[in-house]
Amino acid sequence: MKPRIKICCISSEHEAKLAIDFGASAIGLVGKMPSGPGCIDDQNIRQIAAQVPPPIATFLLTSETDGPSIVKHHLRTATNTIQIVDTPKRGTHEYLKANLPNVKRVQVIHVLDETSIDTAASFFDEADALLLDSGNPNLKIKELGGTGRVHNWKVSRKIVDQSPIPVFLAGGLNPENIKNAVDTVQPFGVDVCSGVRTNGSLDPQKLEKFMAMIMK
Repeated sequence: MKPRIKICCISSEHEAKLAIDFGASAIGLVGKMPSGPGCIDDQNIRQIAAQVPPPIATFLLTSETDGPSIVKHHLRTATNTIQIVDTPKRGTHEYLKANLPNVKRVQVIHVLDETSIDTAASFFDEADALLLDSGNPNLKIKELGGTGRVHNWKVSRKIVDQSPIPVFLAGGLNPENIKNAVDTVQPFGVDVCSGVRTNGSLDPQKLEKFMAMIMK
């Protein structure tokens, strides 16, 4: 089965439509972050999400780490999915499930080394899906995504093989490496930002090539 495709760092209704027209099944809308590209204000996220037709998933990328703060962020944006990009406080997923029962929760795992396998496993019973990225939340200024770097796909494959929930692959994906990435990791879905952009804007030619390589 071909992987689902999420186009991240969407900044406008035009970009959302472009991504969907090229076959994206999800778009990523980036809230306030300590670093990285694509951040837009919550009002803009809400406006874009409101124009996205079902069944396309609208992911709110939030750097909040506790349940009440994430709920407040979601209520300002009204997306149908929450992507938690940092390590949440204990009980956060349970709180979100109780307070936002119709909103899907995707937990980001920053793949640093083999220890990331155990980190991922700790969320198997909590999140609705995982997203494996190349950031580093341990830095003084946290990297929580959008690095444009590839991580160790062998580690990611081990997580995919063990996970009972869907797993998305992110981190440095582009038209040149996406086929190898999918063949190696076998993810449920893939997530791309800078790899289909030119000077920060979605590039139709890169999008077309990216989609074509996945379908090979």
